[in-house]
Amino acid sequence: MKQTVKVPWKAYILNAVCAVLIFVALSGMISAEVIDKYIQGIIMLVFINIILAVSLNLTTGFLGQIALGHAGFMSIGAYSSAILTKFIKDLPEGSFLQSLPPQLIFGVALLFGGLLAAVFGLLVGIPALRLKGDYLAIITLGFGEIIRVVMENLEITGGAQGLRSIPGYSTKYFGMCYWITILSVVFMYMLVRSRHGRAIMAIREDDIASEAVGIPNTYYKVAAFSIAAFFAGVAGGIYAHYLRILGAKTFNFTRSIEIIVIVVLGGMGSITGSIVAAIVLTVLPEALRSFSDYRMLAYSVALIIVMIFKPSGLFGRYEFSLANIIAKIFGKKTGSKKEAVEGGVK
Repeated sequence: MKQTVKVPWKAYILNAVCAVLIFVALSGMISAEVIDKYIQGIIMLVFINIILAVSLNLTTGFLGQIALGHAGFMSIGAYSSAILTKFIKDLPEGSFLQSLPPQLIFGVALLFGGLLAAVFGLLVGIPALRLKGDYLAIITLGFGEIIRVVMENLEITGGAQGLRSIPGYSTKYFGMCYWITILSVVFMYMLVRSRHGRAIMAIREDDIASEAVGIPNTYYKVAAFSIAAFFAGVAGGIYAHYLRILGAKTFNFTRSIEIIVIVVLGGMGSITGSIVAAIVLTVLPEALRSFSDYRMLAYSVALIIVMIFKPSGLFGRYEFSLANIIAKIFGKKTGSKKEAVEGGVK
């Protein structure tokens, strides 16, 4: 007898309404100048870190492969998209490309940066993902450092002086960056919930058994790696057009570690965990900026405490469900904990 899959449309609609309400609230506070440029910049960094963490979680959390070169893909997306927008900006007035809407130019630049990062993810992933564990981590770490050194010595990227005068599209089109972040999370959630996502998680649990039942391990490993690289490139593009100046040292080994710390803290295998951790680890250092002598100490101690008492991360592999919480408040049955975990974000 064929089973039917119950689609939680009410939960999806609830999440969509919440996303719209948050956007309206943020836009209203920015228009009313309740949120100043400084806070708006912090929110933009939150968007960037959410995209980076959710994308890396696909490789590290759901696929189970430790990758330490995510900042390298971010730098590829940042430089390529910034070079494209600068090229269009410097064209003679009245040219066809300059007559295009700035939102379209920004969107195409982000897509270009993401696709180029995905190509490099494919080139690195094909040989690297034949290895496992520490060997894969070392190769991805080496790749990230190679990209940094190359970017620092190319004339087109500005060399050691960096790339300057990048159009500030990210701040100008705040709402566009917000919805790109939402779409990135939705895409990753839908991918994990699909049969492809189940295949990726099967490889994480036991790659020998998954291959024995007919799952093409190499295909899914490379695909997950390339998809993660694509979104890292998009995040890099947003970052470039927010900061408006790029230096290769920004995308060093420390940056890759910061991203993986967000994933580990939130929970390897939890999308909502990555979102919450990205928000906390972006806002916390800024909130402690007045205690400049101690803020990094407090930041490190907080991480150590979480790792000691909750080594699986804040959420583990559990997904926060707003629909389940509302149902519990009104006394409705929400199903078992196992269903909540398997159901993902509702």
